[in-house]
Amino acid sequence: MSIAESRPKRRFQLLLIKPSHYGEDGYVIRWWRATIPSNSLASVYGIAQESAARQVLGPDVEIDIEAMDEFNTRIDIPKLLKRLAAHGNFGMVGLIGVQSNQYPRALDIAKPFRDAGIPVAIGGFHVSGCLSMLDGKAVDLDACRDLGVSIFAGEAEGRIDLLLQDAAKGRLQPLYNYLDDLPGIEGTPVPFLPIANVKRTLGLSTSFDAGRGCPYQCSFCTIINVQGRKSRYRSADDVEALVRANWQQGVSKFFITDDNFARNKDWEAILDRLIWLKEEQGIPLGLMIQVDTLCHKIPNFVEKSKRAGVTRVFLGLESINPENLLQAKKRQNKITEYRAMLLAWRAQGVITLAGYILGFPADTPQSILADLDIIKRELPIDILEFFCLTPLPGSEDHQTLWKAGIAMDADLNKYDIEHVCTAHPKMSRQAWEDIYQQAWRHYYEPAHIETLLRRAAKSGIKLGSMVKLLLIFSLAVSLENVHPLQSGIFRLRHPSERRPGLPAEHGLLFWPRLALELARKSGVVLSTAFGLSKVAYRVARDPMRHDYTDAALTPVSDDDETELEMFTQTTAAKQAVAHRNKVLSLTRGAA
Repeated sequence: MSIAESRPKRRFQLLLIKPSHYGEDGYVIRWWRATIPSNSLASVYGIAQESAARQVLGPDVEIDIEAMDEFNTRIDIPKLLKRLAAHGNFGMVGLIGVQSNQYPRALDIAKPFRDAGIPVAIGGFHVSGCLSMLDGKAVDLDACRDLGVSIFAGEAEGRIDLLLQDAAKGRLQPLYNYLDDLPGIEGTPVPFLPIANVKRTLGLSTSFDAGRGCPYQCSFCTIINVQGRKSRYRSADDVEALVRANWQQGVSKFFITDDNFARNKDWEAILDRLIWLKEEQGIPLGLMIQVDTLCHKIPNFVEKSKRAGVTRVFLGLESINPENLLQAKKRQNKITEYRAMLLAWRAQGVITLAGYILGFPADTPQSILADLDIIKRELPIDILEFFCLTPLPGSEDHQTLWKAGIAMDADLNKYDIEHVCTAHPKMSRQAWEDIYQQAWRHYYEPAHIETLLRRAAKSGIKLGSMVKLLLIFSLAVSLENVHPLQSGIFRLRHPSERRPGLPAEHGLLFWPRLALELARKSGVVLSTAFGLSKVAYRVARDPMRHDYTDAALTPVSDDDETELEMFTQTTAAKQAVAHRNKVLSLTRGAA
């Protein structure tokens, strides 16, 4: 053995942190078990793991990688600083996938590391979106520069080697901008998280992206301005590799995070491979996907999704008012197709979750409630989730307001699509905030919850799965004041996690109050779960459950355009029906 081979290797400490954000109480939102896994963290971890295997820092350096998602893991900064100090501060901190509402917390995490001389880099939709759409300084990007935090804009495939090498040599650059050079992702390292991380999510689930980019032009969206409008894809071989890697550690549930998996040109090859893995290789896949509202028109798409293991599908419904959809450039959404699309998924026993935006220019509290009543009666949606129309930095909406000098909330922590961040032409801030809260109560009222369970029983959807979802979506906002997608089991806090500038609380008051709060909220959750289970049990025992029907479950017919209020309530709705009929007439005539 040579002297070089016997010399102990240096160990570069790579800390990958996905920040959370601050709640209304000023404490970081963190859970014992979080609802949604972070695909950004999984993507960067997979890339970094491959770089470490190739020894990109040289044969005498090992790279120790730790991934931490603050939504389910306490970021113990003093402990991490000691770990870095034990290695001579040879390492770096990567703040991964930082969204606008997470940006203030990300900077608060970065500061003590920068004070200790540790290299820190930040990436994600906030910094990338601001650089893509604004002047290079807005919104608050100079705060990064003042701290000496390196900004990484764009995607990490093929770029992590340089970042690690620069950090190891103490020459991390102020900016790495790859927004104009989006990489292909076929054959690149696939998203992956160790089982210790996956166990901190509900249902032992993880995530991956089969494609990136979106061809549509929704004005509220940041994806098209960061990941581009030209779609890039992983191959079926890539997807099989990541499924097998996860199955080796007992993980078979995945959230496919593509903004629109139905527009992935290789969707069929990927689904065929997943079907083979499920039906021939015995991997018990459970999948959730995001698709558009016209996906049912793609031959075999819905049926193959079900066979591949899709149990839940998220749809960006956004509104049933065509005027709102046009205002947001959501032209791909056709209200005349909503029922056919939802019934197609229901026929396969797949649970539908739909996003619905509150605060379009034409919205009023009264119109929102009226629309929700129509949805409850006429659309067979299982889970409806609400968002405030938010001018997210990186979106066209934000850019338009910014260029016009229209006031927007200065606190980025509020840009979580739950808070009101700018003025509305027809609603006061308070009225907008109130209708957001009321919408959750209105949709998840007891009578409608029973209707949802009866529809599920009729369609062969597992009532146990519906009870779990209804528990989360009916309680998260009222109990924890967070969106269900940011929720989890047991909200945890630590005195060190309070937002700077707010008063510190004495431990003798903090810990007993936290224990009492956990006990109280646990009681509410258990009581609600018991009530939902009772209703589900009654529905399941009903001998007539398979005969249940209502307006939402009736097959699509030509009479819908005159009998359903969704198509008759507004001039815009009537015009949408007339346009659909004109297109059908021309199409049939051409045939």
